Amino acid sequence: MSLRSGGRKLSFELLSSGLPADDDVEDDTSPRSLLETSSDGQRRRRRRSRRKQGGLQSPPIAEEEPRVDAHPPAALRVADLMPVVEKVCQTSDAERSATSCVAYVGVELRQRNVAGNGRAVTFAEDAASSCGSSSRESAAAAAAAAAVPDVIDPARRPEANGVVKKLEKDESLDWEKYIKENSNVLGEVERRDNSPFRYFIGEMYSGNSLRSTIAVGNDKKRQRVYNTMFHVPWRCERLIVAGFFVCLDSFLSLLTIMPARIVMTVWRILKTRQFLRPNAADLSDYGCFVVLALGVASLQMIDISLIYHVIRGQGTIKLYVVYNILEIFDKLCQSFGEDVLQVLFNSAEGLSTCSTDRVTFELLRFLLDGAIAVLAFVVHSFVLLAQAITLSTCIIAHNNALLALLVSNNFAEIKSNVFKKVSKENLHNLVYYDIIERFHITAFLLFVLAQNILEAEGPWFDSFLINASYVFMCEVLIDAIKHSFLAKFNEIKPVAYSEFLEDLSKQILNEQPDDRQKDLTFIPLAPACVVIRVLTPVYATLLPAGPFIWRIFWILLWSVLTYFILAIFKILVGLILRCLATCYINLRLTRKQHAD
Repeated sequence: MSLRSGGRKLSFELLSSGLPADDDVEDDTSPRSLLETSSDGQRRRRRRSRRKQGGLQSPPIAEEEPRVDAHPPAALRVADLMPVVEKVCQTSDAERSATSCVAYVGVELRQRNVAGNGRAVTFAEDAASSCGSSSRESAAAAAAAAAVPDVIDPARRPEANGVVKKLEKDESLDWEKYIKENSNVLGEVERRDNSPFRYFIGEMYSGNSLRSTIAVGNDKKRQRVYNTMFHVPWRCERLIVAGFFVCLDSFLSLLTIMPARIVMTVWRILKTRQFLRPNAADLSDYGCFVVLALGVASLQMIDISLIYHVIRGQGTIKLYVVYNILEIFDKLCQSFGEDVLQVLFNSAEGLSTCSTDRVTFELLRFLLDGAIAVLAFVVHSFVLLAQAITLSTCIIAHNNALLALLVSNNFAEIKSNVFKKVSKENLHNLVYYDIIERFHITAFLLFVLAQNILEAEGPWFDSFLINASYVFMCEVLIDAIKHSFLAKFNEIKPVAYSEFLEDLSKQILNEQPDDRQKDLTFIPLAPACVVIRVLTPVYATLLPAGPFIWRIFWILLWSVLTYFILAIFKILVGLILRCLATCYINLRLTRKQHAD
């Protein structure tokens, strides 16, 4: 067993092995007596005997002059000291294991010269330390120090002053006090030693585990949940329905108001027989009528059955992929068509107000812009027609193609919009795109209805209603989910959709002519070309067989009847929209006054 002293090297040099001993005197301060009484039992017996005898005191040690031996005794080796220290350490091993503390005894030996005798003696100091050790360990450390030869200078002995100092005893460890001061010690040990069953019982009685990982909500969180589930879908759908009827009103205006204005202009010219320079509104009507007529004429040259078989026979590109591609081109054509039509109206205004010298230039520019508009809207009309044919193919097919189209198209729309940072203005434009898409889907379903009237055999109307309901329900559901989470992720309140509806109501009533950026921009030229192209064969089946003049009469009759039906429908839609817009604006003003 090695001896250490605080990390320093120990030097052992014992110059004499003749240790003075007194076997007759049994005192605790004697090194030999301490060595012999290192065990607990011997110590207790000696204490009892001292109590009986009334206490024994060690006699004073007489000072003797140091003598010089001719033959000095052999030096005490370290090997001679080792059994003594090992014995002391073995005695304290049992005590250390009981208290779970580690104690070590460090003996530092240093060499000194004793004055007057000319020989070197060894002086031993005890440097025993203990981490929370008991009094028994301190006694063991003192015994190890007492095992060193007692040749200390008599002047340095404590007995020389008449006072015998006993070894100081460390306080014994009070477990109750320690546990009170450190209450978590047993808890940590108990948690480490828990069995799986105890762990499960502890988790079960500690409460809901989800509550420790999710923060408790408040009224703001509750309102956010209600907004996502109820308020935003309701206000968004209300806005989309109102916008749909605004688009329908614009579509009916194109088919009823614009032809009536052109007929009135021609009648005035024929009546007065004077050709005056038309104003900007008349030139705009002429340009739109030319675009519509050329668009319908170009679509009449397209074989719908050929396009149907080409789309249905695609093996590499699926139907929903074709539909998604056409939808992307539809949005691009909408954006470009708006710019083209604005340029055409600007050219019409320049031609109506220009001087006589610039009439030729303005007329050429108006014709060029009109040609560009015809080309743009013919392409847009073809894209819408191909999209309608694709939807009709999916509805007619019996391999769940319609379900695949709805799922892929709608969830691709959610993915492309929901997880983006959207401002309030961008959300406004997105709602308007959804309104226009809803109107286009209605035009596509009208195309499917016309195709079923012309080509379907057997009972087909029930299946058409079911499929049309699927399409509309999916659109409503996807729009509600998309706008709910857009408002949630971008922290947009449901009142924003009420503000959008207020702007739309002002557009219906023409109360904001200066600020046109918030208006719903819908150009019905391309959908009108598709609808006229689709309904023309249906009207053709209603014409009776007979001479050419008789067929012309029936064509004019059906045209006039259709015009009057559309005009009456336009009047009803326009009046209802104006009435509802007025009521809503008044309601908003009332709420703002109450809020203030």
